[in-house]
Amino acid sequence: MHRGFQSMTTTRQSKPLDDFNSSVGRMLGNTRDGSVLDHNEGGLQILHPRPHPSGYKKPMTLEEAMGDIKPLELSPELTLMKEKEVLGAKIIDGKAIAKAIVRNVKSEIEQFKLQNPTFQPRLAIVQLGEKEDSNVYVTMKKKTCKQAGIEYTEHHMSDSTTLEDVLSIINKLNADPSMHGILVQLPLPPHIDAKIVTEAIDPIKDVDGFHTTNIGRLAKLSTMPDFVPCTPKGVLELIRSTGIEIEGKNAVVVGRSDIVGAPTFHLLNKSNATVTLCHDKTKNLAEKVKTADILVVAAGHAELIKGDWLKTGAVVIDVGINAQKDLTRKNGVRLVGDVEFSKAKDVAGHITAVPGGVGPMTVAMLMENTLLSARRFWQAQTEARSMTKILPLPLALKTPVPSDIDIALGQTPKVIKQVAEEIGLGPDEFELYGKYKAKVDPDVMKRLEHRENGRYVVVTGITPTPLGEGKSTTVVGLVQALGAHLDKIAFGCVRQPSQGPTFGIKGGAAGGGYSQIIPMDEFNLHLTGDIHAVTAANNLLAAALDARMFHEAGATDTMLFNRLCPKKKGKRRFAPVMIERLQRLGIHKSTPEDLTPEEISKFVRLDVDPNTITWQRVMDTNDRFLRKIEVGRNATEEGHQRMTGFDIAVASEVMAVLALSADLKDMRRRLGRMVVASNRAGHPVTADDIGIGGALTVLMKDAIKPNLMQTLEGTPVFVHAGPFANIAHGNSSVIADRIALKLAGVEKGMDPSNMGYVVTEAGFGADIGMEKFFNIKCRVSNLVPNAVVLVATVKALKMHGGGPEVVPGKPLPEVYLNENLPMLKAGCANLVKHIQNATKFGVPVVVAINRFTSDTDAEMTLIRKMALEAGASDALPCDNWAKGGLGAVELGKAVVEACDKPSNFRYLYDVQDSIESKIETIAREMYGADGIELSKEARDKISTYTRQGFAGLPICMAKTHLSLSHDPTKKGVPTGFRLPIRDIRASVGAGFLYPLIGNMQTMPGLPTRPAFYDIDIDFDTGRVVGLF
Repeated sequence: MHRGFQSMTTTRQSKPLDDFNSSVGRMLGNTRDGSVLDHNEGGLQILHPRPHPSGYKKPMTLEEAMGDIKPLELSPELTLMKEKEVLGAKIIDGKAIAKAIVRNVKSEIEQFKLQNPTFQPRLAIVQLGEKEDSNVYVTMKKKTCKQAGIEYTEHHMSDSTTLEDVLSIINKLNADPSMHGILVQLPLPPHIDAKIVTEAIDPIKDVDGFHTTNIGRLAKLSTMPDFVPCTPKGVLELIRSTGIEIEGKNAVVVGRSDIVGAPTFHLLNKSNATVTLCHDKTKNLAEKVKTADILVVAAGHAELIKGDWLKTGAVVIDVGINAQKDLTRKNGVRLVGDVEFSKAKDVAGHITAVPGGVGPMTVAMLMENTLLSARRFWQAQTEARSMTKILPLPLALKTPVPSDIDIALGQTPKVIKQVAEEIGLGPDEFELYGKYKAKVDPDVMKRLEHRENGRYVVVTGITPTPLGEGKSTTVVGLVQALGAHLDKIAFGCVRQPSQGPTFGIKGGAAGGGYSQIIPMDEFNLHLTGDIHAVTAANNLLAAALDARMFHEAGATDTMLFNRLCPKKKGKRRFAPVMIERLQRLGIHKSTPEDLTPEEISKFVRLDVDPNTITWQRVMDTNDRFLRKIEVGRNATEEGHQRMTGFDIAVASEVMAVLALSADLKDMRRRLGRMVVASNRAGHPVTADDIGIGGALTVLMKDAIKPNLMQTLEGTPVFVHAGPFANIAHGNSSVIADRIALKLAGVEKGMDPSNMGYVVTEAGFGADIGMEKFFNIKCRVSNLVPNAVVLVATVKALKMHGGGPEVVPGKPLPEVYLNENLPMLKAGCANLVKHIQNATKFGVPVVVAINRFTSDTDAEMTLIRKMALEAGASDALPCDNWAKGGLGAVELGKAVVEACDKPSNFRYLYDVQDSIESKIETIAREMYGADGIELSKEARDKISTYTRQGFAGLPICMAKTHLSLSHDPTKKGVPTGFRLPIRDIRASVGAGFLYPLIGNMQTMPGLPTRPAFYDIDIDFDTGRVVGLF
């Protein structure tokens, strides 16, 4: 209420309009105090929200700001109520109109969802304390949200919450792209500055419309706010409902509060009325009111405006609501407005009732603003994908091609923040790890779940030489070609390399030449610490297993029970993981004291058989002397020695779990079910039996976030997980692929030509890595690949055609450097077999011939001819090692064409087939074997795993990658052999069984001259030197 207006018959002294929200305004559902806010009031820095989403467009017209989604359809019942006459005036029934608006919002949401099923408007309300009136208003808004089909989230905190905590909640809501409206319920506790809190809300989510930015834009004729304040918007809607043409009319607004009066004045002004704003200093108020065709009163003063002040036929909107003493009423109070209704009804043409006039409209407008915001965000997101543009970095090509490290250090990468923004990530969806690396939040998939996936391409290879054939280089070159030269959105998804081989003989895995991931030294070394997290988790489990066996050996059941469930404040309790173990044991009790002695024994005794332990410790260093060790030699271990060993860190099942997990919850489940041994009764012992699954997940919680990097040409690459390709499936993570496919995908209705591409790599040759990609990774992810790129080299094909042995560290024999078409043609049989293998999965195959300087045109022509005859969609030479993406442009075009073909993807086997059947299917179809031979140990394992319920897991064959057979010396396409299965092991957490064919080395050693001889630091620049 304005200062200067005196109360007449109120039961308490009326408050000024500046305090409107603290009294009368709250009864209308307002949630702002309306004062002009200072961004740094009190010296506290406000954490401002993220920038507008890419593509967000400011409202340009009053209709856009008002959010007129479609004309309001009044029911016949509402029309009758609206036209109901009380003497001379027609009642404007705000309650009925508000209900119609809410129904309209609900209908709009339902209609939009028919075409966009994942569309869901969301409103968050922040409330502090337990004030009764605030609880009433929040409940009313919650109820209306439900009626409108708007998802409602309440952040209810105690009245002792600090300002910093409130701002933290608001900033999280600001950054959450799935939240469309934010509202703070006022009043706040005295120690919280409401001005600071309300100003912290992002204006594009300020659905109440009272942020300084929105009020300022409303006040300027040339601009429009993101949202019109709810009560003034409701006032304008009520005026419109009378059918009056606002333009050119004389309008008078009584009251100049920031909540109602001032914004209503600006709204009417923008509607081309001639508006007079009256306030507590206005002279001759009655005369001003008499001129009004439209009168809006928000004075906070009971019956201030007299009936005989009105112009005959005027439209009167009474915003005020005041309590007057009335002994005839049961509660002794009568609610009246700011207009003398009993007299005004005889003069006005249309008038609102009090209560039931403006009040219900405020909440209805809040619903409409929330829907308006949700549709704007949806449109902005849709348009943002169509405008996604990744700016390539130029390459300064040199001949001869310099070393990998010199090329990498010679390029200036984009800061990773720019890369993240270019691919459409919001600032809350990635975390910076220095200037050139970032981790991406998997929750981005929720925001983009409605998008159609991009094209999915897997790069594999023929049976390689020990030197490798350049799959990683081809992945990078293809992504560079698609993204930097063919104007496509393109992502690479690759494994994180193990640090051990980087210092050994293999080197890194960042690609090579002018097709590398940068910074390549960071890529090949610590990156963001994911492998260290795997090491910590793996070794914690190993330590816990040995410790549990030690403690069980020297304690009675009662002692173990008392230690596992100690009394705290006189009471025992089970940890949640213990209750799950009890349920697996068939004990459905939740109170420790309720267990019988027999149940206690079953619960506390894992009774591990030491001879069945499969869990080893790991480290990310090539250390051959840790392959077999004895633990427990110290006297404190009381003779509990056993033989065990170390594996390289990436051989840990924890790494395979990371690569195959769908999300954090799925990773927790997989980590918990990892089998480390069997008990003496032959039952599996899991990580959750030891009680450690949750702790492992905590160690891995950051590792589950994919790492974002870039190629030499600035195109994005996800680097995530690095499971072994023999005892594990040898592919990068499911999560990284899914995120990339959504970011590369298109919105509904977009031109399919805008579809992006995700290129991932499968380890080793197609007989191993590609087969596991299809049968394990795709089975877990439910993703359908669109094309296979099969990498071949003249060198490898000549080896398969009878060429001499290729030995790492030794010069290539002369035959590999000179043209020899007969040898090459004979070796192409291996290429043909891999093409045939790929086509068995129903996916088009493109052959990428990784060309070296010694290769001839005739050799390229021969390989292409043989590949096409074998069923490849195309076969093309690639020179991206020397030319970057430019050298893979033709390959990129062929991949785009292949992806446009229909994919008839299918698995090689039914996962419910018997273990033996699945192994034999792979052996016959992929390797060309005549069958399999199972050792006694392998047969026993089949019986054990079948009994334990693991027979339905897919198969992960652990065999040599240097031959299609089990014998690495047999090149080409071996025939007439049976595949010997020495043993079968289970990675139950990861979700596969792995048969062992021959001896698999899971801890590499260092050669005579390791790569570390050349690695050092340039102290002048701080750069790494000698890294490849």
